[in-house]
Amino acid sequence: MTPLHHIGELFRNLSLAIPMGAVRVIFLALLIGLLIWVLRLPKEATTPPEGTGKAPENLKLWASVALGLQILIYCCF
Repeated sequence: MTPLHHIGELFRNLSLAIPMGAVRVIFLALLIGLLIWVLRLPKEATTPPEGTGKAPENLKLWASVALGLQILIYCCF
């Protein structure tokens, strides 16, 4: 076996040692952190320039809805 096989086996064993409950908590924490970041973005960063006439004026709302749905799905399933 090559040295890459040994390195790959090491990473595989390390990742198998992490309990699935901890992985779920970490993943949900990342999504919640991303949701908080999106909600704290300034309005100038989430709205298109004036005069574009695009339908979604505030992208923060739709990003929050999408992240909220993902959090709900991963909490329930």
